[in-house]
Order: sequence, then structure tokens, then C-alpha cells
Amino acid sequence: MNQERDNLYIWSHLKPVQMKTIEDYNFEDKKALIRVDFNVPLDGDFNVTDTSRIEAAKPTILKVLEDGGAAVLMSHLGRPKGKANPDMSLSHICEKVSEIIGVQIKFVGDCVGDEVDAAVAQLQSGEVLLLENLRFYAEEEKGEEGFAEALSKHGDVYINDAFGTAHRAHASTTIVANYFPENKCFGYLLAKEIKAIEKVMQTGEKPVTAILGGAKVSSKITIIENILDKVDNLIIGGGMTYTFVKAKGGKVGDSICEDDKMELALEILKQADAKGVKVHLPVDVLAADAFDNKANTQFVDVNEIPNGWQGLDAGPQSLENFKDVILASRTILWNGPVGVFEMESFAKGTIAIGDAIDEATKNGAFSLVGGGDSVAAVKQFGFQDKVSYVSTGGGAMLESLEGRTLPGIAAILG
Repeated sequence: MNQERDNLYIWSHLKPVQMKTIEDYNFEDKKALIRVDFNVPLDGDFNVTDTSRIEAAKPTILKVLEDGGAAVLMSHLGRPKGKANPDMSLSHICEKVSEIIGVQIKFVGDCVGDEVDAAVAQLQSGEVLLLENLRFYAEEEKGEEGFAEALSKHGDVYINDAFGTAHRAHASTTIVANYFPENKCFGYLLAKEIKAIEKVMQTGEKPVTAILGGAKVSSKITIIENILDKVDNLIIGGGMTYTFVKAKGGKVGDSICEDDKMELALEILKQADAKGVKVHLPVDVLAADAFDNKANTQFVDVNEIPNGWQGLDAGPQSLENFKDVILASRTILWNGPVGVFEMESFAKGTIAIGDAIDEATKNGAFSLVGGGDSVAAVKQFGFQDKVSYVSTGGGAMLESLEGRTLPGIAAILG
């Protein structure tokens, strides 16, 4: 594998701590126990409808195989709540995993016990074994020591490559690492995730711009507070716009608004000003007379939204202003859409943001997209290959931006 070899450091510690990655190991004649995130969407016929998480794990799995080792993969799928559920069996994805990895995947219908021990013992170099859904056991989510110890017996080296679950102190993501004191590391995907966040939060070239969208200020407050020391520009869009606008004395009509968070919004603006961060709010919006794709619409001043109307997307002047900021940036974080992009009538603003980030990236800026809705928008409108990095972890990404050290990451460092 020709992978970029960087010195990787965990950015949220008071001082940098170098991390062990998969590049630090040779897996010849070893069995690697790899926590992957194969929690993929399935249709009614159990076909995988989005393979990006499987594709993201491929480089790590191939590194182990090409070294002459074997890979034991463990993951969860869905929320079976500690009970075996055939609809959530990982057996459904074996064919697709085999197709993507290029190796016929072996499967065992459990993740601990004699049957699994035997399957692991028979595994030869160059082979891959996928264990059954970890969450068929309640002990997984409880982080139960005995369950983690049983999992640990399946490998000589532990690799965490599941950023999407790194914020959970589960048996397979955190506790199991205790049983590999000298033989644990980050896979390529998890290392890339950490590096991408580090670029935004610590080492990114200035100016740094964060674009935060979504419905509520309350869901983004800890992120905003944490990034104010790290960004030069903060673009605010989406539904939380109207809490800021109303707090400043504007009329928001029937737009979504957290009245109990208006003082908080003003405090954020005050903190930003004190830290020299420029906050960019929409100046005009596309308003509708109903939350409906076929509603009547009009562009209005963001401070003069009529009663009976609600802002559902950024307006043309706002998008021009945002584009100017984005094109002048060298590091860009995008977390959240600026409109109700799920409806075609109100998707233009989010598409325009994506286009601006695409142009800035082509001009040499580093762009990171993270958080469920913004990732969904990027995929829907075909921006995956037009930004520098799209995070695979929703909650994990958000907690990282809040400045937390994720349990799954801390377990590898410890």
C-alpha cells in the first residue's frame, strides 16, 4: 500500500502525543482484529444501498493481507438492542464486502464462543473473517470487560478503524484495546479522520472558515464555543439563523426560532467579536408561506420576514457574501446545510455553498465536511470528490469538534 506517511498527533491534548498507526506494524503471520464500521443502509431485499463505509475500510484490510496476515472484522449493524435479529445479521453484507475488498469473505454466525474460536484458529494468511453483529450482545454497548476479553482472543493486534463509533465506550471500540497494551493502532481511515480534524482545529492554514447550519443553536453551541478560538470566520445558516436574527431585533415571521436561546445567541456574537472572529449571517432569505416544496415563495430581507412566512433557504445576496468569504479561505469546515435541502425548492443555497467550497478546494484550500445532514447533502449533490475530506462519523465528528477526546481514540493512545 502506498499511503501517505505523516506523523500523527492527537490535537485535543494539551501537548501533542504521537499516535501508532497501521504503518507502524508488519502483519506477516499475524491475525489483526479490526473494528470496522459496517453499519450500512440496507433495502427491503437486504442489498447495501451505500457502500462508502465498506470502501473506506478497504485500505486497512488490504494492508494486513498484503503484509501476509489475516483479518478478523467486527462491526455492528443497526440497533438490535442486545438481541439476535436476523434482519440485522452481517451475513447480508458478506457478498458486497467480498466484492469491494476483492477477497471472498468468510462469515461466522457469532462474535464470541467456541464456534468463533474455531473459525479464527482455522483462518489462514490472506483470509478475512467477518464476525456476527456485535450488538446482538447487550455486553457490547455496556462495555463489559468479559465480553471485550473474549473478543480480544480473536487477534494478535487490535486495529480501530471505525471513526463512526469512536465516541462510544463500547467493548469493541474501547475496552478491548486494554488487552493489547503494546499491539494496538489506528487504521488508515481513523488516522485520516483525526488528521482532517486536526487540520481544521490546530494546523490549518489561515484564514479558517467554519460554516455551521442546521435547525437549532442549542445543538451547535458547544461546537461554536470550542471553535471560536480557532477560526477567523463563522458563517451561520439554516434554521438557527432566525434565533440570531430575532435576538438582534429582526422580524422572523413563522421561521423556526429558539426564543429561550436568544440571549445565548447574543453572547456568542459578543464572544466572537472579542476574539476577532467575523460572524456572517444571511442578509436575505427565500421565504415560504408553508413548509412545503410547492409553497409560495419570495425573497425577503432576513430582518423583515412577514407573519405567516418562514425562511427556508439563504437568499442570493447572502450566497454571494458567503461565496466571497469561502473563496478567501484556506481552511474550511462545513457542518450543516443552509436550507431545507431535502426539498428541491429550498436546496439552491446548500448547492451554492458546495459549489463555492469546490472552487476554493480547487484553488488549494483544505475543506472538511462533517455531520449527518451536510454529509447527506454532499452525497446527494455529488460533492464527495470535490472537497478534501468527507467524514464518515456523525456523532463522533461533532464530539471531536466540541473538543472532546473520544474514548475509542483515547484507548489506542493509552
